[in-house]
Amino acid sequence: MKVKEAIKITDSFTKTSKMPGLSYSLPAWECKTGSKLRKIKGSVCSMCYALKGNYTRYKAIKDAQYRRLKAMRSPLWSDAMITIIKRQKWFRWHDAGDVQDLEHLNKIYEICRATPDTSHWLPTREAWIKDHLDRKPKNLVIRFSPPMMGQRNDSWPNSSMVVESGASCPAPKQGGKCGDCRACWNPAIKVISYGKH
Repeated sequence: MKVKEAIKITDSFTKTSKMPGLSYSLPAWECKTGSKLRKIKGSVCSMCYALKGNYTRYKAIKDAQYRRLKAMRSPLWSDAMITIIKRQKWFRWHDAGDVQDLEHLNKIYEICRATPDTSHWLPTREAWIKDHLDRKPKNLVIRFSPPMMGQRNDSWPNSSMVVESGASCPAPKQGGKCGDCRACWNPAIKVISYGKH
């Protein structure tokens, strides 16, 4: 499959200024667990960064996210994603949004296996994914994010948390960028903490 054809199928990718490589942003409005957590005061989702700022300021961003969500239904989506991602050293799944269902997760696994030279990182609040970690590709780090501020979870091989202060993520001290840090993609790092944003 040619790149031009792949982009027509996948719609587009996001290139955040913070991270290396590409990401695939979905609408946070469609998060299965997140849409419930948004109603709970003190939850990370109640202050979701993907429901404010540029994500809502520009209609084109939200429109693109919904086109990507629809694109995932195409039988050619996985092959198209592989065509694009295999050219990336680092890939983040969902700088906005989350895994929709088991079919979506299975496609992510398929794409990761077909792009072994790419390091993949998937942050999620979907606890059911834990039942499917035994078949997770080796080049994919899935970080479970507990729902509440300051809440830590050590029952997953890898997780993350949001804290008021003392975050381990160096981005705020590096102009809001990852810089040389690749901790999120590193399976040896069990828990990463991010500052509230």
